[in-house]
Amino acid sequence: MKRFLFVIVLGVLLTACGNTDEEETTQAEEELKSISVDFELPEEAEVGETVTLVSTVTYGEDELVTDAQEMNYEYWHVEDEENTVTVESTNNEDGTYSAEVVFEQPGTYEIYAHTTAKDIHSMPLESITINGEASDTHEEAATHEHEDGEHEHADDFEIAVEEPTDVSVNEEVALTSELSLDGSAYEGARVRYEIIPEGSENHEWVEAEETEQGIYQATHTFTEAVHHDIVVHVNGDNDLHEHTEFMVHVNE
Repeated sequence: MKRFLFVIVLGVLLTACGNTDEEETTQAEEELKSISVDFELPEEAEVGETVTLVSTVTYGEDELVTDAQEMNYEYWHVEDEENTVTVESTNNEDGTYSAEVVFEQPGTYEIYAHTTAKDIHSMPLESITINGEASDTHEEAATHEHEDGEHEHADDFEIAVEEPTDVSVNEEVALTSELSLDGSAYEGARVRYEIIPEGSENHEWVEAEETEQGIYQATHTFTEAVHHDIVVHVNGDNDLHEHTEFMVHVNE
């Protein structure tokens, strides 16, 4: 009888261990998975031509993502990097996300495909060359915006960053920016820190809080001893969208 009970107990223990091993293996496999964004656009186009931007989002090896949390395109002329435009994509519900853009000025444009899915962020960067001459529509629109004072880029807007130094792995660090417009504190903005580890396609986003008038702060713990690019994204009234960048080196 005792031998029979021992066999039952041993069987239960082996089953429990087996289930634990399977759960740990499944969890490890999930942790290794990431998202992949295949961002497609032509190398060249003409001024005034409609350009279709398409991204295919997959998770793991080949799982199509049809419910991305975020998918938009941010683009700018390389000679005017501070003036960016963001357009939302259309979810085609087959793993692809698309948007149409018309470029009214010749030159080279860089485009981020901002994508968040499965709580992972990726933002591949592509470029396109636009040939031709600036259209009259573009020139009239630019004059209009200048007269109305509604241009997305504010010449007197400043972002002063307090750059962290002597940062170590697993240390909580304060990220602080001071915003001002025409010399006065800029209040009520939405400020996000985009954290990009060297050699990684996975970007982390941290929302900042306005702790004082014009002072925006967030905290972040760095887990890798590499260089990190930090992009400060600012959104405010009148479609204001500004950003600046700095770098943090994280020590062991």
